[in-house]
Order: sequence, then structure tokens, then C-alpha cells
Amino acid sequence: MTASTSADPHPYSPAVAVGNLAFVSGALSIDSDGIAVPGRAEALDAAIDRMAERLATVGGTLADVAKLTYFVTDVTLREEANRQFERLFVHPRPARTFLEVNALPYGATVEIDAIASLPNA
Repeated sequence: MTASTSADPHPYSPAVAVGNLAFVSGALSIDSDGIAVPGRAEALDAAIDRMAERLATVGGTLADVAKLTYFVTDVTLREEANRQFERLFVHPRPARTFLEVNALPYGATVEIDAIASLPNA
């Protein structure tokens, strides 16, 4: 098992590689300063960007993603998430779970985690 190295103060790894699989911890819709990103599509994009940064720490890219889980504070974000999927992923697109939650840390509106298959592991 290989964990990513990071200055992240959290008690978990941003991403962990086990064999050729990468497991990415939930990434929030925050900017690089930890401030919640306003806007619907903007928040979805920020969460994907943070998730991709975490995935990169174990050598993965969005093209390697097999499964994503979206946690959102407003289930009506589903249509924007569908458009994001169409823009970011080619067929076959990753599997996805989409869940509404009561709240997320730092006032974020979106959190995304992922499982990816690393090509060079």
C-alpha cells in the first residue's frame, strides 16, 4: 500500500494506492485557501479539481477514474453534475453515486471521492 505524501493536516491520506487501485478521500468544493467556492457549476468544478489533485499524488489522472461518489447539500445539483460528467469523461464514463447530505465541512456544497485504476501500478 502506498499513501500519498502531503502537508495536509488531516489524520487521513488524501489518496492511497493499493496494487493498481487508487482510493481518493473526499475532496470539497473549496479553493486553494480552503474557502468554499460559491456557485453551482463552480462548486462542482472545484470539488473535481481538488479530487484530481489528490488523485495525482498517487500518479492518477481523471482518465483513470472508475467510480466517483458525489455528496451534495442540494440534490438539484444533479443536472449540473451530469453536464460535468459529459464534459470531463468519455465513454465508458465512470460509475457514479450521487447523494444529498445535510452539511459538509467548511461550508462546502459538494464533496467528491473516487476509485481509480492506475495504469502503471
